[in-house]
Amino acid sequence: MTATTEPLADLSATTLLRFATAGSVDDGKSTLVGRLLHDSKSILTDQLEAVEAVSAQRGQDTPDLALLTDGLRAEREQGITIDVAYRYFATARRRFILADTPGHVQYTRNMVTGASTADLAVVLVDARNGVIEQTRRHAAVAALLRVPHVVLAVNKMDLVGYEEKVFAAIAEEFTAYASDLGVPEITAIPISALAGDNVVEPSANMDWYGGPTVLEHLETVPVSHDLTACPARFPVQYVIRPQSAEHPDYRGYAGQIASGVLRVGEAVTVLPSGRTSTIEGIDALGESVDIAWAPQSVTLRLADDIDISRGDLIAPSASAPAPTQDVEATVCHVADQPLSVGARVLLKHTTRTVKAIVKEIPSRLTLDDLSQHPEPGRLVANDIGRVVVRTAEPLALDAYADSRRTGSFLLIDPADGTTLAAGMAGAAFASRPETADQAPADEEGWDF
Repeated sequence: MTATTEPLADLSATTLLRFATAGSVDDGKSTLVGRLLHDSKSILTDQLEAVEAVSAQRGQDTPDLALLTDGLRAEREQGITIDVAYRYFATARRRFILADTPGHVQYTRNMVTGASTADLAVVLVDARNGVIEQTRRHAAVAALLRVPHVVLAVNKMDLVGYEEKVFAAIAEEFTAYASDLGVPEITAIPISALAGDNVVEPSANMDWYGGPTVLEHLETVPVSHDLTACPARFPVQYVIRPQSAEHPDYRGYAGQIASGVLRVGEAVTVLPSGRTSTIEGIDALGESVDIAWAPQSVTLRLADDIDISRGDLIAPSASAPAPTQDVEATVCHVADQPLSVGARVLLKHTTRTVKAIVKEIPSRLTLDDLSQHPEPGRLVANDIGRVVVRTAEPLALDAYADSRRTGSFLLIDPADGTTLAAGMAGAAFASRPETADQAPADEEGWDF
């Protein structure tokens, strides 16, 4: 007897919001996060007491809420490598996963990690400084990662007299810039994280503003996590073959469904080999089911014995992506060492890692005016640019615009495993023709 399970009808109406914060140095990001946690009563008593004690030792009359998140800053000052810090809190209306990203320019790369799964990004701007290069860089990363909602939090309004014209000028400039980048929704909110204006409670100092507070917007912004609307993609993580007396012939392919819905009896194609079969069974949580959907972790059993291993991708035959060895993409360069034309790299896509060569770097994005600097030759830390990569083996990528899960990849240094760039595959994957002057393959097999 198999259990028949259907996707929940309200799967897209989940109460979970993933969001990332970004801001330049001293824009008040730590204070904003601390204020959100404090005023939403998401801080444990002992945490607040510790902050109050440290603040008192520094001679401060009120608790310095930035201390709730400034452990990372202390690490940064000691020269310790920093990663994104995740914080979890909840209100009566919604649960939240916050990706708190560092503000220094050299750590902009970490915003790529924090925003890659975010439904919303909060970009902080100091009202005294307005939109600066780092602000534009954060907007570009949010647009590149296709974060559907962006909040511009114009902070330190108390230091500019809570003047509406200051906020309006900054909001207009940022909105125009982000709209040109393709950000679909931008909400500007004037705040003072230090005083608490418009963070959790409405501000009495800005009666000219009639919009939501930061928390109210976070609680009410519509988000969709309906991965089942996309074509099904199943990257194989592990092949299960017990070869036991109880299961002598069992062969299952374990992994997490990246998107879509899979059903028993459905015709599927295994990529990149292109072999076809039918789903004979689906095992989830120790039981056989007739249907499974993203992001469930399951084991698939196929009707035919096919050579399948980690890194292969199983997809419905009717909507399988076309494998390609020529990847055209936009990348955020995240390493200290530059990425140059001709560089030998590893490309990691879902559970598959293959050798690759950077064949071209057609352009680099100029953040000031969004123009493309042609043929830069290389990308350095925090650069955003277009690349053409040739892989040793075919990959089954989707366009990042269609799937953030199966349209993204990493470029890795094969020498030490350092992540060089985070890539978002473009919509066109036409095979590039062989040229007469193509260099011959070397003895290590890095020219393809």
